[in-house]
Amino acid sequence: MLKTLVCNVHIAAVKSSTKKDRQLLNALSLNNFMKSASFIFNFDSDDEAKIVAKSLNPEIKHKIPKTNVEVNLNGKSFSLKIEANDISSLRAACNSYLRWINVVATVKKIV
Repeated sequence: MLKTLVCNVHIAAVKSSTKKDRQLLNALSLNNFMKSASFIFNFDSDDEAKIVAKSLNPEIKHKIPKTNVEVNLNGKSFSLKIEANDISSLRAACNSYLRWINVVATVKKIV
């Protein structure tokens, strides 16, 4: 089943204390930068990775609002990259995809 999981989360965060700094950040529209999370799932076999990838296809086609999702299958590895406009959307998408992958892994283990 799942051997390892690698996770990276990237969030642009800037703390400003002066009015001039806040004006500069507003001018740069820093809030428009995408937040992202990347996951790499390493499985025991190519077939297990394919099962997870195929199981997520309906969810990927449906799309979660305010997010972009990219999946890649490379042998025993399955990678998932989620980008979102804001942190709450990123969190919601990560929770959803991780839960769906957990369901697939649990069903696979039972069957």
